Amino acid sequence: MAGAAGTAPARDLFFYTGAMVWEFVFMMVILKIPIAYLGCVVYWAVKAEPEPPEPAVVHAALPGPEPREPWRPRGRVPRPGPHGSPRRRVARVVRPVAR
Repeated sequence: MAGAAGTAPARDLFFYTGAMVWEFVFMMVILKIPIAYLGCVVYWAVKAEPEPPEPAVVHAALPGPEPREPWRPRGRVPRPGPHGSPRRRVARVVRPVAR
């Protein structure tokens, strides 16, 4: 019994080659292995209880600051030049002039 006019018979519509079958098996079985592995890893990570961190055997000691002399105020020394008082000059001695 043939199909209607202009249509192919039903047996010709579902024709599979050997390559198509292996491609289907590969896609449906082999490529699911990484997905199953990922599911197992996620399940294991969710199921695992966190372990408390181990206490330190030796306590770390930070080095202290270097010892310094105690702070003391220093006397103010006037600066010569334009920012301080003008430079002091030696006073001229008036000498008698011989005539």
